[in-house]
Amino acid sequence: MTVDPDFPIRKVLIANRGEIACRIIRSLRAMGLGSVAVHHAAEAGALHVRMADQAVELFGDTPVAAHLDTAQIIAAATTTGADAIHPGYGFLSENADFARAVADAGLIFIGPSADSIALMGDKISSREFAQAHGVPVAPSVMPTDDLDEFARQAAQIGFPLLIKASAGGGGKGMSIVRDADGLIPAARLAASEAQRYFNDGRIYAELYVERPRHIEVQILGDGENGAIHLHERECSIQRRFQKIVEEAPSAALPPELAAEICAAAVRLAQAASYRNAGTVEFILAPDGRFYFLEMNTRLQVEHPVTEMISGLDLVAAQINIAAGRGLPIRQDQLRRDGHAIECRICAEDPERDFMPETGAIRLLRVPQAPWLRFESGLTEGEAVTADFDPMLAKLVVHGASREQAIERTLDALRELTLLGVTTNIDYLARVIDSPAFRAGDLHTGFVAQHAQALAPAPMADDALAPVLIAAALGFREFRQAVFDVPALHAAIGPWRN
Repeated sequence: MTVDPDFPIRKVLIANRGEIACRIIRSLRAMGLGSVAVHHAAEAGALHVRMADQAVELFGDTPVAAHLDTAQIIAAATTTGADAIHPGYGFLSENADFARAVADAGLIFIGPSADSIALMGDKISSREFAQAHGVPVAPSVMPTDDLDEFARQAAQIGFPLLIKASAGGGGKGMSIVRDADGLIPAARLAASEAQRYFNDGRIYAELYVERPRHIEVQILGDGENGAIHLHERECSIQRRFQKIVEEAPSAALPPELAAEICAAAVRLAQAASYRNAGTVEFILAPDGRFYFLEMNTRLQVEHPVTEMISGLDLVAAQINIAAGRGLPIRQDQLRRDGHAIECRICAEDPERDFMPETGAIRLLRVPQAPWLRFESGLTEGEAVTADFDPMLAKLVVHGASREQAIERTLDALRELTLLGVTTNIDYLARVIDSPAFRAGDLHTGFVAQHAQALAPAPMADDALAPVLIAAALGFREFRQAVFDVPALHAAIGPWRN
């Protein structure tokens, strides 16, 4: 592909790893741009390293520490001649100091400005900003050093309450409190977790909405008060406050309410002069009231479902906006085609409270179809360790209707084969196939409410043997040991005993 000679970006360093790094590299290739991968020694043979045009090793006591080393990453970008850095999601993607350091180094940060990250990435300042611009916010209590006063103000709101870390994410520093007796202990625990995970012990409390739905809106902003939404996503299927199934558009959300929520997200992005991709998240109460939850100042894990229904490449849009080329389309040009569902494939055991699992990828067989995307950085033989998040891959499926998307997702999950480490693949199929999911009766307590119905049926004794035999035959080492002629005997040639 021929690149515009005036385009300011020719090579991008990806300050990330795994499936999102591979995803970004594919868009860079399609745009005719170069790519630089970074990696710790423990992942030198990873797929994203092999896919990139160049790769740089990062050093650190742990792989995560290496990926969080701002100075090393910026040095890798300048050394390789990269013009820009894409942070992906996680790691440094919502770190205002990192975005500022990238800009100070004369590089382009493919994301919002450092000021926007500082404003909207902080849950407390973003809530205050949202409220000031007419976006509904749930009744809440801001942090104070006086826990007794914090508890007194929180109790005035009423119970249940949700205690949250200001700088948090992924369910860390978060708990539900249902009475006054549990308030101060929960606040202490949340503040301790927030300090440990985010180096920021600030917490706040807000009214907890029972059986809420988690609705989010993908936005793009040009940094000059221009912003559009790319429809809403339903992210209510969660475990431990972390999403495992997402879909676009939302299931069973009235069009008028969806339009109101999307308009609120755009209004917030415009008020913040937001640049690049972001996601505004809302809690939707059963009575139809919605409240601003937070804004993620980065690309989301679930962005492919939006791509599937809009036809846009969000990574390409990010790069073009960062290069000063503006928004990819006008709001009135946006289309919505069908329905998309994403399942997060995780190395975890749903039968043990979704505990993370380790192992090695012994066999990987991915279904193929024009309506399906399997996004991962996996290769057979790769070790799955506790160094990183347990999410291994994303299975994304499109259908002309939600019903068709559900059936195609089930077919794909049943065909997907990943051996060597325990995963949630079968569990996801039970979720998608459940009557409540099919009916669109979703809320963030779905997994807990339907725990018994989502448990696996016991396997009959006569069904276990064929499964074990099939699994064993999938291992190359087993097949070689059983069927290959030992090297010593092969050297003798044909013989008979």
